[in-house]
Amino acid sequence: MRKIYLYLLGGVLLLLWVACARVGSPTGGEQDKIPPKVVRTIPPNESVNFSGNRIRIYFDEFITLKDVRKQLIISPPLAYFPEITPSGNASKYINIKILDTLKPHTTYTLNFGRSIQDNNEGNPLSFYIYTFSTGNTIDSLTLKGNIKDAFLPKGDHFVNVMLYELGEKFSDSIVYKQRPTYVVNTLDSLSSFELTHLKAGKYKLVAMKDKDNNYLFDPKTDKIGFHATPITIPNDSTYTLSLFKEVPHTKASRPFLSGEQRISIGYQGEKDSIHIQPLPPYPADWKYVIEKEPAKDTLWLWYHPKVEDSLRLIVKTPHTSDTTKVSMRKIKPEKWKLTPEFKGISPTEEEIILASNMPIHAFDKEAIKFMMAKDSTEVGFEPVFTPNTSQISFKVKVKEGEKYLFKAFSAFENFFGQKSDTLQESFSAKKAEDFGALKLTFKDSVPLPFIIELTDKEAKKVLYEQYVEQSSPSYSFPFLKAGNYRLRVIEDHNGNKKWDTGNFLRHLQPEPIRYFAKEIELRANWEVAQDITFEPPLEENPSKPEEKTVKK
Repeated sequence: MRKIYLYLLGGVLLLLWVACARVGSPTGGEQDKIPPKVVRTIPPNESVNFSGNRIRIYFDEFITLKDVRKQLIISPPLAYFPEITPSGNASKYINIKILDTLKPHTTYTLNFGRSIQDNNEGNPLSFYIYTFSTGNTIDSLTLKGNIKDAFLPKGDHFVNVMLYELGEKFSDSIVYKQRPTYVVNTLDSLSSFELTHLKAGKYKLVAMKDKDNNYLFDPKTDKIGFHATPITIPNDSTYTLSLFKEVPHTKASRPFLSGEQRISIGYQGEKDSIHIQPLPPYPADWKYVIEKEPAKDTLWLWYHPKVEDSLRLIVKTPHTSDTTKVSMRKIKPEKWKLTPEFKGISPTEEEIILASNMPIHAFDKEAIKFMMAKDSTEVGFEPVFTPNTSQISFKVKVKEGEKYLFKAFSAFENFFGQKSDTLQESFSAKKAEDFGALKLTFKDSVPLPFIIELTDKEAKKVLYEQYVEQSSPSYSFPFLKAGNYRLRVIEDHNGNKKWDTGNFLRHLQPEPIRYFAKEIELRANWEVAQDITFEPPLEENPSKPEEKTVKK
């Protein structure tokens, strides 16, 4: 009996132990959301008469540094990034060793951005600033403003905003050669900026999306924005800078053979200012044409008949003239392709674009037919064509909702004398209810002339546009495909019917662009009457505008 009692008691105790073990698992308490704190610095923050080259910052917990080379902004900039330790290991302090010679009587700021984080949860100590002066005072003036993109509705992150002191040695070329007097960076979360600890004086205010992060302007890779006139500090104004990419100086790369009878010449800048001239010897009946490669900054030189060994070219730009030799080699020939695209621009008009992978030299209009599918009745069409280019389009009058046939009986001849195969495609004319309509009423005046553009959501592709030379109470887009659109208006100051960017050395600002605050949703068979208000700037003070939607 005693043994049975001991077995029962042991079993009960075991069950109790298991039950206790399963009550729950430890959670570690509430998640730590508190960032680390600075407890002291050596020398103290905002020290004056700083003469050393070492700084130590202590924290109340273990911290790590993340992306410190990208996040740490030092103003005025140093030629050499300081040595910061420990790197990659958790510590309750960081050491900063300055490797540069500091300027006398200058206030320096070290903005750590979001690089200082606690070791456990990664909570950042956001925008901690350590300040010191090599003189006997800390400069305390500030300058505030905002950054935007000159062309797109959303601006870049990590934009440098810089001040260059105006003096005897100042010239506009300083942005190419010297670091600024003061700098701040918007980092990855801001479109506004605040330059702090500034000295009174006159400055040039410049913003730069600096790809190389060297504080020097490279027009090939960097965007730039600038205030038109000098900035006097102190002042309480708020400045808005528009970042733009300059059109680079025209330059052509070395030509190379890219197809069986095609030479490619890459370029930057304005293609119309590039002139290409083949040099003899070449066959007596030799011909060539030049056109732009679709979607790339490349010129194609097509030629026939073939050249056996090599071909010499003179490539001229406004500033250069180079003679190069292109060596020939065997390349697999391409098959000629014609690809139709049906645009469906309205219930009564269809546009067909034939895209070719080789230049189209000529076409026979009599060999092209557009017919109603139900009874083969021919309908009229109007071709739009420039010889020796890679596309031809046709505008066709249609009846709403009817089906049509497009036939071309060996109607096209390419640059090499090849005839096209017979093409046959069918399409249906759109119905009125397939489209949406948009009526825009501007509540603010816009200087004439201007361009109204409806773009995709990212504002990178123009889907519809109108060029406006005379003001009107409203502007209508009667036949739009259903979808969401961004609306922008471009002030065309020089009347060339396109947006023009700026140029720093020529003191040219980009042509102003105004965006509507929100996307415009358009459904099939509906008409949207939209009141458009551009001021105050919708990017900075968005409000929901009045919209009226009615069924057609």
